[in-house]
Amino acid sequence: LLTAEENNSPVILGVSEGAGKYMGGYKTVVGMVKGMIEDLNITVPVAIHLDHGSYDGALKSIEAGFTSVMIDGSKYDFEENIRVTKEVVDYAHSKGVVVEAELGKLAGIEDDVNVAEEDAMYTDPAQAEEFVKRTGCDSLAIAIGTSHGAYKFKGDAKLRFDILSEIKKRIPETPIVLHGASSVMPNLLELCNTYG
Repeated sequence: LLTAEENNSPVILGVSEGAGKYMGGYKTVVGMVKGMIEDLNITVPVAIHLDHGSYDGALKSIEAGFTSVMIDGSKYDFEENIRVTKEVVDYAHSKGVVVEAELGKLAGIEDDVNVAEEDAMYTDPAQAEEFVKRTGCDSLAIAIGTSHGAYKFKGDAKLRFDILSEIKKRIPETPIVLHGASSVMPNLLELCNTYG
């Protein structure tokens, strides 16, 4: 928070369900962040975001005061992902909370999300367009070849910029989120950013 304040930059504090439990629960997380904001005289906008949340985790974190949640329905089939995401979006929006959703499956491990490389799936651009229209999510995490976890790109990175480009054309007003990009080469990240 101090670095964000020094740079006059808004900040998103991401918390996984596992981290939320470890810290004593979502209300504790919100209380800690609010306490730091007050004690440190933080004036920049601070968002508290649940990362890769389950349905129950998303609802509980919203009730606790999180300002942003990710509902990760990527383990479900397309229609079930839409149903679960739409329920979270409707509840979150009634509380003024923004929602990130996920469509496609990234290989790797993050908290309780564990997808084998052979089970990873790229996001279908036509489905991305339909998904956003039907759920009303505020941003969409997509799968174009990045992966979760510490060990990435053991060979050449095979990022599908064609998929990224087509999705951006179909949902130009919806921010696209690229999970698993922390060890992607900077020149490839710059290319990703050209698509928004």
